[in-house]
Amino acid sequence: MSNTTPTAQKYAPGQHPELPPPFKTRGVMLWLRENLFSSPTNIVLSLLAIYFLYKVVPGVLEWSFFDAAFTGSDRNECKAKAGGACWAFIAERWRLFTYGFYPAEERWRVIVAFIMLVVVTIAILWEKCPLRKPLLGFAVIFPFVAAFLLVGGNGVKMLVGLACVAVVLLLLYRGFSSALFFILAIVAALAAKIIFFGGVDVPFTSIHINGIVDLEQYQQLSLKRVSTDSFGGFMLTLVIGVTGIAFSLPIGVLLALGRQSNLPIVKYACIVFIEFIRGVPLITLLFVASTMLSYFLPPGTTFNLLVRVLIMVTLFASAYMAEVVRGGLQAVHTGQTEAADALGLKYWPSMRLIVLPQALKISIPSIVNTFIGLYKDTVLVIIIGLLDPLGIGRASLAATEWNGLTNEVYLFVAVFFFISCYAMARYSIYLENKLHTGHKR
Repeated sequence: MSNTTPTAQKYAPGQHPELPPPFKTRGVMLWLRENLFSSPTNIVLSLLAIYFLYKVVPGVLEWSFFDAAFTGSDRNECKAKAGGACWAFIAERWRLFTYGFYPAEERWRVIVAFIMLVVVTIAILWEKCPLRKPLLGFAVIFPFVAAFLLVGGNGVKMLVGLACVAVVLLLLYRGFSSALFFILAIVAALAAKIIFFGGVDVPFTSIHINGIVDLEQYQQLSLKRVSTDSFGGFMLTLVIGVTGIAFSLPIGVLLALGRQSNLPIVKYACIVFIEFIRGVPLITLLFVASTMLSYFLPPGTTFNLLVRVLIMVTLFASAYMAEVVRGGLQAVHTGQTEAADALGLKYWPSMRLIVLPQALKISIPSIVNTFIGLYKDTVLVIIIGLLDPLGIGRASLAATEWNGLTNEVYLFVAVFFFISCYAMARYSIYLENKLHTGHKR
């Protein structure tokens, strides 16, 4: 009588198929064991969290969706239809939340600017984006194009200005290795100012050079001017947030390099600026921008409030960004700069090609954290009279037909900021893991 089992008789030696791993060591069960029930402490905390969600989530869902009113002309009609949230208020004021007080017939410009922002963002963040190189070049001039679309003005002047900006940036880029190109960049900027955008006073003389080319005659290529006082809602938040994020990083890098400079004037000027800005609350700087800045300007000078806010927000974020980048620079081993010196690289090429890429890679989590903090701080502009989504919501609640719907307003604004900030945080984690800046998450 044979001792072999039927299974052993079915397969020849070495031909037995591989069996799947045990059920508890794969799939959902493995994730639960590793993340929720890996230790007695985790088991207790997981059970408490599950109980908390069990008690809270059903009520929140019932108030937010199942027992909510999505249509209605006022608060009383909403309450008559359902006992939950009144989202009809958000639907009624949706355009106001999105565009602020921007003229209805010109809102296509906001849509075009937003589409361009999405395209530029995809090109910057996605390496395999089609036509990435030309789009990255367009990203450099995008802030100026978006400003022209949103504010309006002479189209020919805008195009000429963009050409001048491109020339100056190119000369500055080449000027990293030559002082001559830096001087040429300054001369090109002054020449563009004199030729196309009006006069300039020559220092220490009474000479005033007027503009040579009159571009105001080309009105057919102009867009209707829209006052920045009409900006509001999500559009205002994106304008302030994107401007601060786009300009604070390069300025912060320059401040960080200046703080480590061997030139005493440059070094201490950067230190004073960084420490002063970091020692003053943003709300104080916004008050200075909105009220006190006019005292330091020549009599009769008008300075747009939104421009002042953009400058202050950018400078505030740049000071914090400088310290973040400086931490990354200090984390780069000195052997890297010594190797660059051994290769014969000068200061700017070594920084641009060797040191800064490593420092920025190390600083990715802190850089994105600063961006998120800046983006959330945009709600402070409500203090100086600019109406962001929170300001629009509070102003809308003053209407008698919608009075008392504060929960809906704050939840709606909170969800908007959560989605935006969470997207930035997730991309930061993806980029950090991709560049191997630390342990895998």
